[in-house]
Amino acid sequence: MSPRVVLIGPPGSGKSTVGRLLADRLGAAFRDTDTDVEVVAGKPVGDIFVEDGEERFRELEAAAVRLALAEHDGVLSLGGGAVLAETTRELLAGHSVVYLEVGLSQAVQRVGLASARPLLVLNPRSQLKKLMDARRPIYEGLATVVVATDERKPDEVVDEIVKGLRP
Repeated sequence: MSPRVVLIGPPGSGKSTVGRLLADRLGAAFRDTDTDVEVVAGKPVGDIFVEDGEERFRELEAAAVRLALAEHDGVLSLGGGAVLAETTRELLAGHSVVYLEVGLSQAVQRVGLASARPLLVLNPRSQLKKLMDARRPIYEGLATVVVATDERKPDEVVDEIVKGLRP
């Protein structure tokens, strides 16, 4: 068993919103590894970062991704930083991986600068830009399909993903 589609991308790219719509369109279940981490930890991602540290979060995240890739057969959304783990990148080989690409200004609008996202606490716009610049090559290298999301409605993004997935 493996996911039909794995969604990757930075915060604000639409992984959760698009993922739910895509799952509905494909008649499949939706799963988000950030939610899985929260269930295992018994607290929100932001609290894990503050109370347990980023390293502990990344451990929980890697375990959640490994489990989801092994047991979920629908649409899977990975946390924006999940691809930083080499083991996760290796596990994604052979999967249909869709990189939801988003520009900085759109990501800022979607995430909001008063966000509770743990890696964007100090100077969120600058942090988000650095994060996006650093991760872009990883996202691009893993993707079997790249879909730009700027100035597009979620349904339009889903349409393009579905077209890109067709053999």
